[in-house]
Amino acid sequence: MTTAAYSPRETAPIGWLARAENWLDNKGKGAWIAAMVLGFIFFWPVGLALLFYMIWSKQMFKKSCRHSRHRNTAHYGYATRSSGNSAFDAYKADTLARLEQEQEAFETFLQRLRDAKDKAEFDQFMDDRAKTAATPAAETPDTRDGDTA
Repeated sequence: MTTAAYSPRETAPIGWLARAENWLDNKGKGAWIAAMVLGFIFFWPVGLALLFYMIWSKQMFKKSCRHSRHRNTAHYGYATRSSGNSAFDAYKADTLARLEQEQEAFETFLQRLRDAKDKAEFDQFMDDRAKTAATPAAETPDTRDGDTA
């Protein structure tokens, strides 16, 4: 039993070229470039055709491929859009402000924790250094036996 991929706009199966294009778009610009290089390596007309297609469809000169562009706009647009419900929008703004304050407080706590750790390590270093300096030179292993090699 074989299954065919269907486009959401139409009921006809998507051709293998369209499936390949969608797959490469989902993988990003690097996949397009890798496909072109492999095309040049195995059969140069395929690499040349991919290069021309990328230039013609402006794949090479876009900031990102279609898939990642849609994903980024969907990801960043949710916090600034109004839902149409003023009570929910006020709650959302209040919650975001509270979360930002908590994040700042947590970052401040982490900085104090790092500073305390640095101070403890420095104090330990200074104590070790003081102990080493307090040890008399006569008790070092080289001069203890009286050998002057």
